[in-house]
Amino acid sequence: MKIPSEKKNHLEDIYQSFLKDERILKMREVSMHRGSNCLVHSFKVAKLAIKRALRHKKGDLEIILIAAILHDYYLYDWRIDRSKMKHHLGTHPYTAAKNAERDFGIHEAIKKVIHSHMWPVNFTDFPKTKEARIVSNADKTIYLKEIMCSKKYKAKREKKYLKQIEFLFD
Repeated sequence: MKIPSEKKNHLEDIYQSFLKDERILKMREVSMHRGSNCLVHSFKVAKLAIKRALRHKKGDLEIILIAAILHDYYLYDWRIDRSKMKHHLGTHPYTAAKNAERDFGIHEAIKKVIHSHMWPVNFTDFPKTKEARIVSNADKTIYLKEIMCSKKYKAKREKKYLKQIEFLFD
C-alpha cells in the first residue's frame, strides 16, 4: 500500500514520541528472549506489524503501531519477581493494557489488541480484528527470531537492535 507522506510522517512522529518517552525507556530494563529487552522487542514488533499491514493493505495503522509498541508494557521482570513467574504468560497482556491506559490513555480498540496478542495462550482472547491478528503474528515472528539467537553476542546485538529501531520507516 502506498502511504501518503503526511500519514507516514504522522506515524513516524508517534513512533519517535514513544521511543523518546521516559516511561517507555524503562522497558529497556526488562529482559526478554535470549538477550533482547522489552523495548527493542516491542519496537521490532511495531516495525514488522506496520510493514505487514502496508503490504496486505489492512488495518488501522495508528492502532497497529500504538498497540504493538505497548503490547508488552508490563514493566516488571518476571525472572526477578518470582511471584509473577507462574502466571506471566497469561496475565501480562492485561497488566500491559492497564499500564498503557494509565500512562497513555489508550482507547478500547488498542486495549483489545494488547489483550489478544498472546492468543492461543490466552485462548479466550482470540484476535478478532485485523489489527489484533497483525500484531499477534508480528509478535510471534519476532519472538521466534529472538529465541533462535545465541546469548553469546548479547551486547553486540543490542547495539545492532537499537540501530534497527531508530526509525519506523527505513
